[in-house]
Amino acid sequence: MFTTRPELAGTHGMVASTHWLASAAGMAVLEDDGNAFDAAVAAGFVLQVVEPHLNGPGGEVPALFATAADPRPRALCGQGQAPAGATIAHYRDELGLELVPGTGFLATTVPGAWDGWLTLLRDHGTKSLREVLGYAIGYARGGYPIVGRISDTIGMVRGMFAEHWPSSANTWLTASGGVPVPGSVLRNPALADTWERLLAESEAAGGDREAQLDAARHAWSQGFVAEAVEKFVRTPHRDNSGRDHAGVLTAQDMAEFETTYAEPLEVDLPGGWSLAKFGIWSQGPVLAQQLRLLDGFDVSYVDGVPTADTVHAALESAKLSFADREAWYGDSAAEGVLDDLVSREYAAHRRDLIGATASRELRPGHPGGRAPQLPAFVAEERGVGGAADPSGVGIGEPTVGSDGETRGDTVHIDVVDRWGNMISATPSGGWLQSSPTIPELGFCLGSRAQMFWLEEGLPNSLAPGKRPRITLSPSLALRDGQPALAFGTPGGDQQDQWQLCFWLAHVHAGLNLQEAIDAPAWHSTAFPRSFYPREWEPAGAQVESRIGAEAIADLRARGHRVEDTGPWSLGRLSAVSRDPESGLLKAAANPRGAQGYAAGR
Repeated sequence: MFTTRPELAGTHGMVASTHWLASAAGMAVLEDDGNAFDAAVAAGFVLQVVEPHLNGPGGEVPALFATAADPRPRALCGQGQAPAGATIAHYRDELGLELVPGTGFLATTVPGAWDGWLTLLRDHGTKSLREVLGYAIGYARGGYPIVGRISDTIGMVRGMFAEHWPSSANTWLTASGGVPVPGSVLRNPALADTWERLLAESEAAGGDREAQLDAARHAWSQGFVAEAVEKFVRTPHRDNSGRDHAGVLTAQDMAEFETTYAEPLEVDLPGGWSLAKFGIWSQGPVLAQQLRLLDGFDVSYVDGVPTADTVHAALESAKLSFADREAWYGDSAAEGVLDDLVSREYAAHRRDLIGATASRELRPGHPGGRAPQLPAFVAEERGVGGAADPSGVGIGEPTVGSDGETRGDTVHIDVVDRWGNMISATPSGGWLQSSPTIPELGFCLGSRAQMFWLEEGLPNSLAPGKRPRITLSPSLALRDGQPALAFGTPGGDQQDQWQLCFWLAHVHAGLNLQEAIDAPAWHSTAFPRSFYPREWEPAGAQVESRIGAEAIADLRARGHRVEDTGPWSLGRLSAVSRDPESGLLKAAANPRGAQGYAAGR
């Protein structure tokens, strides 16, 4: 099996993320006797600076973790809810919208990343806020070398910035109005000032470490940050509906948000494995559903490459699982439906639908005898038939249109330390292209509300106080009841498909972490996407060419509309693992894009 890098191994600590500077910061914290949670927070803040096209302070952070003292997985829900003014009546009836726009202020939920990271640090870390935030402040003020993806993203939305979002033009374009070139140094002094002020207010409050962290949380949600946010969103700005809209987010919405913890979904799998995922308000359960369906198939690899039979079965399993996502998932999901969806009995029934050829239908099931209800926008089949992508740049990760429309823009972090603490986090939102930059704060608000439907009575209908059905989907796996593997990837709707590729390669084919990440990947596009304008392509599939010409021809012969995306194009996975018996730690990161790296010793 060809591999681009060695799988790292050691006993002190491991960090893997989507950017080398974040991994380096996390490792520096581990070297300074911090634990996995300290390291994850430091890395998370660095990612907000060095991958601003993929996440930011105005976004969110879901994370799964287990502590050395308690091996049971826990979920940190740093996802903000819809504001009090975000009603279907306002969006659909008053503004005449059919979908929540993919950019601008109407797509904003309460930003949850700051409170999420600080809650994790307070409850499970050991370091002060200044110790973990200092790395990010340094890069924001002193600068960092930008990667090509940042330049590409800014280039695509340059016209939007210049014409409609002047505060973003001032932040992200050069002094002459040009696009910063890859390798040039980018700075964000306004963001550095915001963080320094939050630090100063928290430290001025006095008290112990926990008290200062709570003071910093309140300075954000009940202080100058919330005030600046409310003032800025009152001014209408252009979004990708083609019109100018003001937002509905208020300081009161921010004051009422607090990060919560939850028991994640946990399913048992063959070989002593169990998998923890976020619950049905998120996309997370689709990975469990896919694995349940594939229990009845012979998953096979030859020299680290999946066979056509394996890819076909996986694609068809994804279609069935994501069809269920459309009908059943959301913050208002029916009570008990999740248990039915991930049951072996339900999987056995659904498995019979997987035939020798590619299905072209969206087929949600009847868990527990319930009748599925698809959104009217989906049921009417608008967007069906392979409609051209309006962004003109494909549907890979990341995808940005000239109006800021974005799909799958996210980062990921995995950390394990020598004590056995383990965390998998998938921060996202607040992209530089999601909404206008708030000039005095130096960051943008997120656009996660675009995942709601403007139709009453659905599990994922827009309503005040509800969380959107996010695509963000970190993973934590246990072996014989002990935390053994943390992994995840950016990629929007593809996250739980690319994680499936990794799981099959690592757990079923026996490849090590780096080999499994490097193995050829694929995904289906045959279900409605979570991002505006919500189109889909029946029988659509994207594959890396390294699965082989013969396998691609085989899949096409079965009816899959296969797009060969090139040899190294799909997924940005990272992973860390721990052997509970020996204490040996391992890590690996994605080589695609030459950006993700693991660090450890």
